[in-house]
Amino acid sequence: MKNQQVAAIFQRLGDILEIKGENQFKVNAYRKATRLISDLTEDIEVVWREGRLTKIPGIGKGIAERIGEYLETGEITTYEEAKREIPEGLVDLLNIHDIGPKTLALAFKKLGVRDLQDLKEVVNDGRLAALPGMGEKKTDNIRRGIKLYQASQGRLLLGVALPLVEEIISELEGRKEVLRVLPAGSLRRMKETVGDIDILAAGESGEEIVRFFTQLPHVEEVLAAGKTRGSIITHEGVQVDLRVVEAGSFGAASQYFTGSKAHNIRLREMSKARGLKINEYGVFRGETKVAGAEETEVYQSLGLPWIPPEIREDAGELEAALEGRLPELVELKDIKGDFHVHTRYSDGFSSPADIAKRGQEMGYEYIVLCDHSPLARYAGGLSEERLRERAEEIARVNSRLKGFRLLVGTEVDIRADGSLDYPDSILSEFDVVVAAIHSGFKHNVTERICRAMESPHVDIIAHPTGRLISSREGYVMDIEQVIKTAAQTNTALEINAYHERLDLNDINCRRAKELGVKLAISTDSHALSQLEMMRFGVGVARRAWLGPGDILNTLPLNLIAECGLRIAE
Repeated sequence: MKNQQVAAIFQRLGDILEIKGENQFKVNAYRKATRLISDLTEDIEVVWREGRLTKIPGIGKGIAERIGEYLETGEITTYEEAKREIPEGLVDLLNIHDIGPKTLALAFKKLGVRDLQDLKEVVNDGRLAALPGMGEKKTDNIRRGIKLYQASQGRLLLGVALPLVEEIISELEGRKEVLRVLPAGSLRRMKETVGDIDILAAGESGEEIVRFFTQLPHVEEVLAAGKTRGSIITHEGVQVDLRVVEAGSFGAASQYFTGSKAHNIRLREMSKARGLKINEYGVFRGETKVAGAEETEVYQSLGLPWIPPEIREDAGELEAALEGRLPELVELKDIKGDFHVHTRYSDGFSSPADIAKRGQEMGYEYIVLCDHSPLARYAGGLSEERLRERAEEIARVNSRLKGFRLLVGTEVDIRADGSLDYPDSILSEFDVVVAAIHSGFKHNVTERICRAMESPHVDIIAHPTGRLISSREGYVMDIEQVIKTAAQTNTALEINAYHERLDLNDINCRRAKELGVKLAISTDSHALSQLEMMRFGVGVARRAWLGPGDILNTLPLNLIAECGLRIAE
């Protein structure tokens, strides 16, 4: 599908127009189109050929014409003309936190900044700080943003890498020569970011499998194509490497190439103590191969049970395995609902009815609709009147449902003094109250969150550290104190499964578990397709050694109230 290619062009076009200072309405139209096309589950080319583009809410005639132009010619004239006016390297700088289009436009026009190197120079020599409206404080923030941006380069978000590799694996699985195939490396361990993508396959004709791999529709460039290895660059600029092994070595190879390096070093030490040698081809005693076809065999040869890939980090998993105390990890099938979903009443794109339908299709028992409170004006925060309208619509939808329920919730802002953006009289009417900070990231964040958790109405703290993986470090806060207060107040902390957040991270989740804090895995969805991101949150939970009993939304609807949530009967 060309969905992501079209979305990427619209994203870029919106960025360019914003730097140029074009009409914000036009910029927002491209921003909205980017989100809609990214989240579209159908092939956009099929939708276009069937004349249904303008039937997608938010896709107008002008956007539809540009989509059609790209699908017919491979280019969008408006985009080609716009990008000639702005240096390509300048647009990339919008990915740096604390630098917006107005700052970039000013740096470009006044200082000739065209790329990252230029920006670093004007930051370091003081010229940027001297511009109107800048100053040292803002420049220092940009300097920190540059460091974070550089650290994230060359790595993909899990939520970008996994869907791509699944498409490629799906193609490979359709070939009779391919007996088995799976992702390897940090992707299989569900790390929040990954480097190059590694795929491992077993088959009888490695050369034929590699040839097919290098001819996939995703391929932009072939880097290597041999008898057992192939390497490509996709249209998205991502390197994907394929390795083909014999079926009898697939288990050993999958263990070896999944890693982590530290985990594998420990396994090799254990194998030497037993007079064994372990590598990607198998487990050997002398010249005799004693295991290798299955991963379970590899671990069993060392006196270990199979260890889930997500916890193979040499973080106590081998000791736990030896002592028979490996945890039962939560699985996606354990999830009964989603605690944080936005509707079109605030900044979401879907109606309550559409969300309920999708929730039922996913096998859920409930979804909590958590639109923004009034302080989030930029996101259409709900007034009391709009709250009543939404509650009435939710009630109408629920009256038609069986075996599933929409719950009335809110993502209420935590104000600068730690108070909440709705009065107690309104908060008491919600089934679930999710509280969050959306402004003042450096001002008394710890105290504000802890005060919010002291409210008897707050059930969950959303995206507790506020980080965006590749662009924002998060709030200035004491997360240890927040976790301790959550334990004291019986407040759940969210694992925000949105792929750019994954907040809390696995380290903080594991600490929360140690202190007895419940976690709620939620998607923070603004579109139906984002509900599928639940699996990324489950990946975080598994890396944190969390079991079903640690996760609030593994509970069926009738048991949630026992955890302190006020589910209205």
